[in-house]
Amino acid sequence: FLQHFSKKPKFAMGEEEEEEVPDCASITLEEWNGSSSTKLFRTATITASSSLSIQRSANRFNHVWRRVLQAFVPEGFPGSVTPDYAGFQLWDTLQGLSTYIKMMLSTQALLSAIGVGEKSATVIGATFQWFLRDFTGMLGGILFTFYQGSNLDSNAKMWRLVADLMNDIGMLMDLLSPLFPSAFIIVVCLGSLSRSFTGVASGATRAALTQHFALQDNAADISAKEGSQETMATMMGMSLGMLLARFTSGNPLAIWFSFLSLTVFHMYANYRAVRCLVLNSLNMERTSILLAEFMQTGQVLSPEQVSSMEGVLPVWATSLRSTNSNSLHKRVHLGVKVTSLPRPDMMQLLNGAGASSHKKAKYLLAHRKGNVSVILHKDAAAADVLKSYIHAIVLANLMEKTEAWMDKHYEEFLNKLRSGGWKTERLLSPSITWRANWISHTSGAKID
Repeated sequence: FLQHFSKKPKFAMGEEEEEEVPDCASITLEEWNGSSSTKLFRTATITASSSLSIQRSANRFNHVWRRVLQAFVPEGFPGSVTPDYAGFQLWDTLQGLSTYIKMMLSTQALLSAIGVGEKSATVIGATFQWFLRDFTGMLGGILFTFYQGSNLDSNAKMWRLVADLMNDIGMLMDLLSPLFPSAFIIVVCLGSLSRSFTGVASGATRAALTQHFALQDNAADISAKEGSQETMATMMGMSLGMLLARFTSGNPLAIWFSFLSLTVFHMYANYRAVRCLVLNSLNMERTSILLAEFMQTGQVLSPEQVSSMEGVLPVWATSLRSTNSNSLHKRVHLGVKVTSLPRPDMMQLLNGAGASSHKKAKYLLAHRKGNVSVILHKDAAAADVLKSYIHAIVLANLMEKTEAWMDKHYEEFLNKLRSGGWKTERLLSPSITWRANWISHTSGAKID
């Protein structure tokens, strides 16, 4: 911020001389610091009159604190990230801290089981056991990626929770390994296998959440600062874990009590972290909740409302308490293989493919005993996948007059979703590997 109360210096083309500032002139220059225009703060005020005066900000601690904070939060925080970022990162850091404390206990037990400190143990034997452990984990990670890698985006909250549960199971296997010396290799390989699932699921869901948090195309900055937060949590956790391992050494009861207590806190912190997330992308469950409410009231719920209603636990943990409105998505099967359908359904599907309403459609629906199978055309785009799923949910709910409902309300539903802050470009769903092709002729219909 610059102020002056005199004539401006005059400059002539080709001249190097500058008119002297009169003695009565006063110029004030303020120095500001910050990562964005909304977070600037003044650090010094420089005044030039007959002499130069520099007045520095009295709150030096605030300046130092802001500089330290810049290593751990994205530039422009909190305006550069979504509102749920701070809550999620707080609980995620706490769960990471407890994880590294537990890791020191499990590592101590694992090294003891391998034979560290015993004269009878050999270097080659310990190396081979460690090799088998790591090899099993790498192989498990590849297999898990093959079977579930493309499905992690569709339910990031649930997979984030499952990833940390599998990590706890892996550490539990390490802690149990000294108790079963005859089955040591099997136990540690199972633990490594469990942790390999954690690595894949946690990394993939973290990438999806980073994209969600980034409001200003700053995913790289958010990822870098998340790495700094995790490094700090790791250092603190390992230091506290070393102290805990030292105090509990030789006392199995204290070790198990500490490990189980930390595990309970770890899972609680993870649950709170994923509950903080307010995702505005459409997956199968969120779309089902939104559509059920719209069909009843004509209104669209906000992302915050849906976040409190959707499940974050695995399917087996929620199947017993699911309500009808929240379980409609379980009755829809997207991207079904045509030849897997019963013959009566297949015949009905073939006959319907030639109907005028399906000649230009990019999907077909087969309804049987409350369940709806969706067969997608080989040329179906992301918008067609979303429409087919919504149509299937309507069919599972209404059972009849679905075509009329879609014609009247589908575009209205999408418009209200967009105005409510939802992303309607695509449906986050498990990978669709089976499709079909139907070509209508005057003599019949052909299905490839």
